[in-house]
Amino acid sequence: MSDSPESSRRARPAWLAALAVYREPRLIAVLLMGFSSGLPLALTGATLFFWLAELGVSLTTIGFFSLVGISYNVKFLWSPLIDRLPIPLLTSRLGRRRGWAVAIQLPLALAILALGLTDPRADPGLTALVAVIVAFLSASQDIVIDAYRIELLRPAEQGAGAAATQWGYRFGMLAAGAGALYAAMFGGWSFAYGLMATLMLVGIVTVLLTPEPGGAPAHEAPPGANIGERLRAWFERAVAAPFVDLHRRTGTRLLVAILLFIVLYKFGEALAGTMATPLYVSLGFAKFEVANVAKIYGLAATLAGLALGGVVVIRIGVFRALLACGVLQMLSNLMYAVQTWAGHDLLALSMTIGMENLTNGMGSAAFVAYLSGLCSAAFTATQYALLSSLAALGRTVLSAWGGSLAALLGWTPFFFLSTALCVPGLLLLLWVMRRPMTGLRAPP
Repeated sequence: MSDSPESSRRARPAWLAALAVYREPRLIAVLLMGFSSGLPLALTGATLFFWLAELGVSLTTIGFFSLVGISYNVKFLWSPLIDRLPIPLLTSRLGRRRGWAVAIQLPLALAILALGLTDPRADPGLTALVAVIVAFLSASQDIVIDAYRIELLRPAEQGAGAAATQWGYRFGMLAAGAGALYAAMFGGWSFAYGLMATLMLVGIVTVLLTPEPGGAPAHEAPPGANIGERLRAWFERAVAAPFVDLHRRTGTRLLVAILLFIVLYKFGEALAGTMATPLYVSLGFAKFEVANVAKIYGLAATLAGLALGGVVVIRIGVFRALLACGVLQMLSNLMYAVQTWAGHDLLALSMTIGMENLTNGMGSAAFVAYLSGLCSAAFTATQYALLSSLAALGRTVLSAWGGSLAALLGWTPFFFLSTALCVPGLLLLLWVMRRPMTGLRAPP
């Protein structure tokens, strides 16, 4: 017992040293790239829907506009092209990742500008078409930036990099959400979208000032005597090889377990989150109460959780961080049940949102670090696009049943069920932790 204070004194500098990783120039670059990645999302989502509703566009039409974001869910389909094909002139001058980034970001900025110049009331079809282009280019930018981040950072920095990119991503969404609304109040929607297009310079300048990451093989022309043979060789390298590589490093049983874990790790937390706002409304919370606590205070808690999660990964490793953060995520779901018992209580609301967002941020940092660690240097863009799209399955398609379950069971049983549905993912994690896998980028 006598050496406990001394142990605490030794531990504190170690944790403070882990926090110092966020001062690394590479991490700052990753944060700014994350800002550029998160910026376009709201411009084809919540901000665009606000614009449409303000103009009196029908709810049916607004509902169909949600389909413009389908590119984010299927981006793995064209990720092999971004992973393997060179861009004329740009690849030779800037490198594979930087060349693709600039080739996408410049048209993306112009597309955002063009979206603001459309008239959704007079020609909603044109607005939808431009929004689809923005979403496609935005999803393509995500492919490049995710690969860039993974290849740029050392294995020990992947956890902090996951936190930094999420910080930047959420600041980008904030700029394109609240920032665009303020800009539209000042100068109209065309001005707002033009300002957002200008903010894309943050990502472009960051890419130009950041060196091309090492570790990835340079582009090689596929062998073959004719076009057919070269196309077949390219398909084997760009499309088939990433999946073969994952299978080679895991084996069938472990790969299936990993893929199921990726789907289920965030499932219970996402299921509860889909019903959070309806719960607040049913308990009588006013709009300004939810805005102040859920949006402002909640964002601060999420950012704190992301930073803390990155440090936890550095200190105890990816797998143990996934387990610890996953258990905390699971337990935080119970706070929704506490909220149902407390009713319209702002203190309880603050505790519920604070704990849920803090643990969600911690889990997200560990989870992104794990997905990053699974990718090989030769196939980073393709493999990460596939794994992240698979992770979205639990957060979107599976959690879409939350409303039906809540209506059937009632609030308290529903949140107990969402807590229980966190367990399968954690059990799969325990099984995966005991099976070695070669080629991990981050320390296990």
